Amino acid sequence: MADSGRARKLAERVQQVVAQMIDTRVKDPRLGFVTVTDVRVTGDLQHADVYYTVLGDEEARDGSAKALESAKGLIRSEVGKQTGIRLTPTLAFHLDAVPETAAHLEEALSEAARRDAEVARLAASARYAGEPDPYRRADDDVED
Repeated sequence: MADSGRARKLAERVQQVVAQMIDTRVKDPRLGFVTVTDVRVTGDLQHADVYYTVLGDEEARDGSAKALESAKGLIRSEVGKQTGIRLTPTLAFHLDAVPETAAHLEEALSEAARRDAEVARLAASARYAGEPDPYRRADDDVED
């Protein structure tokens, strides 16, 4: 069984090779502006999951997914040549959900800031329901 250090090094190298191939050698017109965000290699070095993002709308994402799927063999053969390992890992391309997650978090943070501002506005004009200091003190009992 391979150690995790070797798998991590192979994942970094696969990410570099795939990004270089997408940039220079894959000439599919369906391929949009693709960024390889992460690569995860299994412990036995037999399979690599490549995560990517695409700048653009849903049509650009679909076209890029089809282009990457059709160029998978070319990319895998180049990964095998440049890594020099005995068994080249199979590649699977996955659309990374980072931009959608970031947009959702940004929306949640802005909603929380809006609610905090509303609470601060209400607290500024708030008054006590009774006396400002509702607790009895020892010196109050002396006066009675």
